[in-house]
Amino acid sequence: MTEQNEEKPRNFHEMELDDRILKAIAKLGWQNPTLIQERAIPLLLEGKDVLVRARTGSGKTAAFAIPVIQKILNIKQTARHQEIKALILAPSKELCHQICGVIKDLTIKCSQEVRCVDVAPQVDLSVQKPLLVERPDIVVGTPTRVLKHVKAGYLDLKKSLELLVIDEADLVFSFGYENEVKELMGSLPNIYQAILASATLSEDVKSLKSLVLHNPVTLKLEEPEIAPESQLTHYHLMAEEMDKATIIYALLKLHLIRGKTIIFVNTVDKCYKIKLYLEQFGIPTCVLNSELPAKIRCHSVTQFNQGIYDIIVASDEKALEEPGNYGEKDNTEAKKSKRKKDKESGVSRGIDFQHVANVINFDFPLDAQSYIHRAGRTARGNNHGSVLSFVSIKEKPLLEKVENRLKTGDNDSIFKANHFKLEEVEAFKYRAKDAWRAVTKIAVREARLKEIKQEIFNCQKLKSYFEDNPTDLQVLRHDKALHTVRVQQHLSDVPEYIVPPTLKGMGGLTKRNKRKHDFRSAQSSASRFQARKSNPLLSMDFEGFSKKKKKKN
Repeated sequence: MTEQNEEKPRNFHEMELDDRILKAIAKLGWQNPTLIQERAIPLLLEGKDVLVRARTGSGKTAAFAIPVIQKILNIKQTARHQEIKALILAPSKELCHQICGVIKDLTIKCSQEVRCVDVAPQVDLSVQKPLLVERPDIVVGTPTRVLKHVKAGYLDLKKSLELLVIDEADLVFSFGYENEVKELMGSLPNIYQAILASATLSEDVKSLKSLVLHNPVTLKLEEPEIAPESQLTHYHLMAEEMDKATIIYALLKLHLIRGKTIIFVNTVDKCYKIKLYLEQFGIPTCVLNSELPAKIRCHSVTQFNQGIYDIIVASDEKALEEPGNYGEKDNTEAKKSKRKKDKESGVSRGIDFQHVANVINFDFPLDAQSYIHRAGRTARGNNHGSVLSFVSIKEKPLLEKVENRLKTGDNDSIFKANHFKLEEVEAFKYRAKDAWRAVTKIAVREARLKEIKQEIFNCQKLKSYFEDNPTDLQVLRHDKALHTVRVQQHLSDVPEYIVPPTLKGMGGLTKRNKRKHDFRSAQSSASRFQARKSNPLLSMDFEGFSKKKKKKN
């Protein structure tokens, strides 16, 4: 059955939620429920199986987390023994970490009554055994990790489980968990309430639906796949590889892109190439990919969300699995690679990057679905954001596919063309060429190995220290320079004579004012945040970078 939206919209306080949950919601600053929360929470509190389909960034995590916590609090009123009542499965370690974090935020006023444990981290099972022996109310993990604990006898779900949640359900089978999920079904009780949350209703989701759900309500909201144009602005810019490098250098050094930014590429090597390239200009960035340890990936995302650093270069490697006609060469190379990747890793899906102002597609995504998920990293909830996609001649067919998928009318494209005048930043181009060529394959390989070794050291050698000194963990940054390419200090400055004429007089672009406008300046964070709110991608309003003068918001 499909839910019809005829009821009057509800607020959180009208959903018969426990006061402790309402206080936690108020502390998080959630004034009103999103559409999916408004529709899903009452149904789940009634005990119905629900299939939730809503776009990325619509608030699906809270839509199932809130009723799960409420039902556990209800059970606690009459329960005699402490038992595991809810199991939440997700396809990636990062998403498990994020879900557990949301639950802990929502249970801050009832942390003694509702306990949540994340078993996704790749540690020895015996390390997590004491946590499961205490029978936490909620267990979060990937299907593989949960099944291992069940087989080891550390996790008994048959007698006590009442709630099963599978988040990002459309990725569970594509991440290779089909056999694990089917085997797990045999370890669950005959009767339980189930929830599937997904951004799409693919064939994999339909298979999971028949396997997990019983006479479910399907919540398929009448909403676009991505945020509306009033909230999310899309730009495309025709450029080849060297021009892409020049433009991104100019945009960042001239402070035309403001606020938190995710730069997406299609391979791990490109992650490090972009980092090493920007490093030469004194632009701090960190990388996020499947080769890094899971704890480091989660810690990087957490620090990015906390505003400790502003730019992440992320490899969307899952897009390489089904490249279609384009990218077959890259796919073949990926299959031949001997590098150890973590299949329980995801970047363009599931992870809740908070307050992201800009998404930059340095490499255009290989299919429309990947574009949607990348764009979904920004403009989440009621926030605004922008997506800037570089498109080479070879990538133009991919842009056309995305345009056809997402256009709003017969001839209306969501993309706004940006005509960047490279001649205005010709001096930047000379610097960019030298810096780009300096990042050789050897330098990339050394940087990749150095980063992984450094992060593994941080993970293992300092583990006990960080347990005793948790505040020191906040000092650990992941955007430190790798220095596998010779860094020339003068490149970090932007002398006034290379600033485009249209930008002179703006202030803050010369060496004299460099410190004031440095990316890592805490003093300018508030102003950047305000600028992001009013105009997330400030560069698009400078007439010197476009053929036609654009109106300012």
